[in-house]
Amino acid sequence: MVTQADDKPCLLVLVGPTAVGKTRLSLRLAAEYGAEIISGDSMQVYRGMDVGTAKATPQERQLVPHHLIDIHDPDHPFSVAEFQERATALIFDIHGRGKLPFIVGGTGLYVESVCYSFQFSESGSDEAFRSEQAAYAAEYGAEALLERLRQIDPDSAERLHANDQRRIIRALEIYHLTGERLSDMLKVQKKQSPYELCIVGLTMDRALLYKRIEERVDQMIAEGLVDEVEGLLKQGYGKQYISMQGLGYKEIIDYLQGNLSWEAAVELLKRDTRRFAKRQLSWFRHMKDIHWVDVSEMGNFSAHLDQVHAIIADRLKLDVKLI
Repeated sequence: MVTQADDKPCLLVLVGPTAVGKTRLSLRLAAEYGAEIISGDSMQVYRGMDVGTAKATPQERQLVPHHLIDIHDPDHPFSVAEFQERATALIFDIHGRGKLPFIVGGTGLYVESVCYSFQFSESGSDEAFRSEQAAYAAEYGAEALLERLRQIDPDSAERLHANDQRRIIRALEIYHLTGERLSDMLKVQKKQSPYELCIVGLTMDRALLYKRIEERVDQMIAEGLVDEVEGLLKQGYGKQYISMQGLGYKEIIDYLQGNLSWEAAVELLKRDTRRFAKRQLSWFRHMKDIHWVDVSEMGNFSAHLDQVHAIIADRLKLDVKLI
């Protein structure tokens, strides 16, 4: 039984930028500690979006139970509030069955919201305002909408990609309704965890990470990213859905629709993924309680694993027990 005083659940968390090597390490740790993995990725919830979101393979998911993968069709407007609710319920369910809850992912706000039980704004909504912002983006472009946010909330604008229209509009809407900036709301969260919390962050030399990102994009293409996007389009899932504005989907849609050459689409995807990784690292650097492990020397997996074992032993008082 994985437990602590007063039966306060232990929660293990593994974060880091895309392509840093979270999946391999998470599978090993889950086996060693009897853990069940909760995906901390805002895109892996969508069915049929496998290659572009770098989901663990079906074979890998047979080795270790995974949660919050393939729970919605791509037309569902998944939110951080829904993620928090579902992930919190899973943590207590997994803990209650004597297993270790283990969040693995790179969507910073989603992961942080669970670790510290964020209270989200109850400011309501203004559908007319949302429609107005969406129309503005359609006429002037995604970058112009992001610039609107940058003028009132530069911190939030820095953390969001121009393609992430739903979150940009929500940040604008919060300011419109309350006069408060989303970034300021996040800063005043208590940042006190209801769990016995251990957060491990993976990092590596920036040039090496960018090289791995480019190799990841090439691998996704080889594994059928274009076919995956074509299949989604045939099912009626176009760029009007937030899910299809994710990295790897929007660029390939533009190629398939003749808006970009193949070479331009691939280069744009690689560039945007590099920028995404930079924003991920920026978010995690502002989080507290993260114990960083530099995995630049990719051949030293066992040494990196030993570092993580030591962190978990110190924070959660748990020993490795192969299952």
